Amino acid sequence: MNTIIRKLEQKREQARLGGGQRRIDNQHSKGKLTARERIDLFLDPESFEERDMFVEHRCTDFGMEEQTISGDGVVTGFGTVNGRLTFVYSQDFTVFGGSLSASHAEKICKIMDQAMKVGAPIVGLNDSGGARIQEGVDSLAGYAEVFQRNVSASGVIPQISVIMGPCAGGAVYSPAITDFIFMVKDSSYMFVTGPDVVKTVTHEEVTHEELGGATTHTQISGVADRAFENDVETLLYLRRFLDFLPANNKEKTPVRPTTDPHNRAEPSLDTLIPDNPNKPYDMMELITKLIDEGDFFEIQPEYAGNIIVGFGRIEGSTIGIVANQPMVLAGCLDISSSIKAARFVRFCDCFNIPLVTLVDVPGFLPGTSQEYGGIIKHGAKLLFAYAEATVPKVTVITRKAYGGAYDVMSSKHLRGDVNYAWPSAEIAVMGPKGAVEIIFRQDLGDTEKIEARTEEYRQAYVKNG
Repeated sequence: MNTIIRKLEQKREQARLGGGQRRIDNQHSKGKLTARERIDLFLDPESFEERDMFVEHRCTDFGMEEQTISGDGVVTGFGTVNGRLTFVYSQDFTVFGGSLSASHAEKICKIMDQAMKVGAPIVGLNDSGGARIQEGVDSLAGYAEVFQRNVSASGVIPQISVIMGPCAGGAVYSPAITDFIFMVKDSSYMFVTGPDVVKTVTHEEVTHEELGGATTHTQISGVADRAFENDVETLLYLRRFLDFLPANNKEKTPVRPTTDPHNRAEPSLDTLIPDNPNKPYDMMELITKLIDEGDFFEIQPEYAGNIIVGFGRIEGSTIGIVANQPMVLAGCLDISSSIKAARFVRFCDCFNIPLVTLVDVPGFLPGTSQEYGGIIKHGAKLLFAYAEATVPKVTVITRKAYGGAYDVMSSKHLRGDVNYAWPSAEIAVMGPKGAVEIIFRQDLGDTEKIEARTEEYRQAYVKNG
């Protein structure tokens, strides 16, 4: 028996080495952690329970039968994050470049199935060269099996993808289906077709970073939600982020003790809104003073800055916050901000997270680029998301709420549960000046009369709105 146990432990040690020390050193030289180091940092100490440690690929073509490594390029299992059950898979770039084989996919699918059965979040740490070419269609079938489970788990358990290395071709679609995507700056990238293919087909010359790096996807495409400096920072923020979310769509969010009293007064908010209705102010100040201890986890902070979305807590319980940002495009809604907010609202609705909406919106952004890009359809996505949301919805209008954008931003007519208005709030079809110039266009040459009409309109339809 002792001999068998010793052999088993030797096999475990060999599996823990993945592709070998040389490849581990190469991974470290790039500033990246190994698959197991990432799991150890992400989960609570000594909480990880590994599954399918000795699984190997079944390919016999191209000499692959002579190259078998325990684990087959992915480490799967479960543990706890801040004491809460979490399932995880971490692709091992030291083993066949983390490429996905049939066995590799089966391991991921198995752990996803278990996560859905028990109702716990699933986190994927992606670092893969893509499909394992030697296995051909079997590898592609493996991706499809993963995609199917992503779809089945959508809205049932939180799914988070962390891109910590290459993620190309078919591999990008699993993260795209998940709820949130985090990336690591300078060491991760995502794209459907790489720079070489782009150059061949379109004759564009572009680097991996320009085509699909963290900066590209957090600022331009909006594919990724956050980007962090290195593996360590990413995983520590991921631990903090998970603490805001429920385990599944039937459970409440965790309640965290707070020393921040619910009746705390904030006199500084009396001077937050400028007297000049055209002067911007930072909505982030209101958010941080509204929530417990100013602890706000913003989603997509570098994309569509005219709207802010993210998670905070009130009396220890998680809330989702959607807020117009007057500092960017005067807080107008456009295509990007509508899509960004709609996706966030729908996530909160799926997972029983109450929504607080802070409104200062002068309308939808005008222009041909917006109309040609489909602002009508994309703006309607946000309207639809709020209208179908059944979680508690609290709306606070801080200044402007004009036109169709007033309706879209969780108005009481979209079944907002509670709607408050700041003393400076203006609710109207459009701004007083624009309205008067249309209604009394015959008086446009008389400045005094127009000003008087504008004030009359403001008092009648805006201030008292």
